[in-house]
This record gives sequence, structure tokens and C-alpha cells, in this order.
Amino acid sequence: MLIITLIIALLITHISLGQERKDYNINTIAFYNVENLFDTEDDPLTFDDDRTPLGKDVWTLEKYQDKIKNIARVISEIGLDNTKTAPAIIGLCEIENLQVLEDLVSHPLLEKFNYQIIHYDSPDRRGVDVALLYQRSLFTLDDSQSRRLMLYEIEDPTKRVFTRDQLVVSGKLNGEAINIIVNHWPSRSGGEAKTNYRREKAAHLNKQIIDSLYKKDPYAKIITMGDFNDDPFNKSFKKVLKTSNNRETIVAQEMFNPMENLAKQGKGSLAYRDSWNLFDQILVSESLLGSRSGLQFYQAGIFNSHYLITLNGQFRGYPFRSYDYSGYTGGYSDHFPVFVYLVSEQ
Repeated sequence: MLIITLIIALLITHISLGQERKDYNINTIAFYNVENLFDTEDDPLTFDDDRTPLGKDVWTLEKYQDKIKNIARVISEIGLDNTKTAPAIIGLCEIENLQVLEDLVSHPLLEKFNYQIIHYDSPDRRGVDVALLYQRSLFTLDDSQSRRLMLYEIEDPTKRVFTRDQLVVSGKLNGEAINIIVNHWPSRSGGEAKTNYRREKAAHLNKQIIDSLYKKDPYAKIITMGDFNDDPFNKSFKKVLKTSNNRETIVAQEMFNPMENLAKQGKGSLAYRDSWNLFDQILVSESLLGSRSGLQFYQAGIFNSHYLITLNGQFRGYPFRSYDYSGYTGGYSDHFPVFVYLVSEQ
């Protein structure tokens, strides 16, 4: 970590090419599955009954406020050591509604960052959505839209599978145009093989969005992030999105997946049955790899600070989640956040 910090410090303050000195901005772009950030009210239109005071989880106001505090702490610290601020932009999933986002950004740990909210309600049965927060001083919003994923059961093509929308946001980071897509693809509930087609459909929609952005601007700078419920090696990435993990051979308009190399090292953002998965990923377009001026991808990582890790019991070493089989734990999430650093010349 010390070596990384020193390298970034050099990038920010003392990069010299010949006799020319260049100063750099550095921004953190992050994503976090916050594990069922629900309010305490019963929404009659969704299956949120467990997360109410009278529900199975006995989800009280005290627990809700504790969860808000925990998530606010995590967000406030992602990238802090290197950028001296919280993420410029962070995508979120498993949030119930606009109200929980407003409670989150107004928490004292986040209030000073003046986060703005982009959120649309999606048709997910449990009522969970994706959202994006951005620091107003660093990012200027130009446009946002929610793109619906239409899914149907293979066995019964008339039966709709209701899932999360994909959020598309366009704006300017430090004055430069960039596009962000926030995802929460269909889960593996019911079995990975049986549900593969759902995530591949989600990948096709993602590819359509990316292609449409390139149609407007062949050199568009694009980031697609989320909990994809697939690893970097799965068909949804390698065959549908056609991602690459090789900066040397990547071609124009391909998506670079830095998380694939992390996965090859055995790193993950969530654990299940004593094995790690890297479902939480951030992909960047080839145009962010430094072949052109402006914003450039520098590094990707998993934010797994010590307090986010379960210290004992059967889930020792796993992410310290809010609930386990014994009930409420006071933890954070069953996922670690992920992030990338983008640098740009001042």
C-alpha cells in the first residue's frame, strides 16, 4: 500500500517528462453492493416484509440508522488515503428507494461531500434498485436514463422475470465527458447454469448501451460497473461484452476489465461456501487507457479494510455482513466495494 501511495503521489504532484513538470488530478470511481439497505416501512407493492419491525429480520429504526452509519463510513473512506476525499462517483445496488439514499448522503460522515443522487424505481420484486451518487464539485450531470431489462422464463415465455434496470449517466468529471452505467444483473438463485441466460441477456443490453454511446462519439469514455452476479471469466463478459484484460492488445471500442487480473490472483468481493467470487466489477473503455489525452485509468482495487472482514465463526474472513444465520450482526455488507482510480492532467 505504501508503494502504491508513493506512486500516486508522484503522479499527482511531481511527474516530469524531460524538463516539463505536469500536475495531475486523481479521482476514485467506486461501486458498492450495500446488502439490502431498506427503510423500516412496509411497501405493499414489493416483497420487503422481512425488513420491517414486525418482519423476520425485526428491522427496527435503530438497526436502520446503524446500517446507514456503517455504509456512510465505508463510502467516506474508499480511496481516501490517496485522493484525500471520498469517491467522486459511486454506484450502489440493493437500495430500496430514494428515501434511504437521502438518509445516507445526509449522514454527518457524508454530508460534507455534497453528494447528489441519481435514482429510478425499477420493477424488481423485492423493490431493490441501483443508484449513483456524485460529488457536485467534481462531476457535472448532463443526462441520465433508466434502461429496462425485459426477461422471460425459458419454460414459459409469457412469464415475465422482474429485475433491475440499468442506469446510464452522462456528464463531465473534472470538465471531461464520461459515461457511467450502473448494473445489478439477475442473481444465480435457482442455480448458475439455469440462470445463465438471464445474465447473458443483461450483458446484451449492456452491450447495446455501450454501442449506442460509441455511435454518438466513437471515442467516448465509458465505465460500466456493478454487481454482475458473474465472474470476469463467464460467457456474459468474454463472449457477449467481449472484454479484454490485456492493455497491450486491446483495440478501439473494446472494454478493458482490470478485475479479471484480480480474479486470477484469487481475489474476490464476496465469498460463498469457502470460495471467492468477483461479481463486483468496474470495466473501462479502451479510450481510458492512456492512448488519448484527458482522463486515464490508473488502477483497480477491492476495498477490504480490516473492519469489513468477519473476525471469527464459520464466516471468518468473509465480508462482515449485516445479517447471518444467527440474526443481526451490526456488520456492513456481504460484498466488499470495488474501485478504480482515474487520473487527468491539470
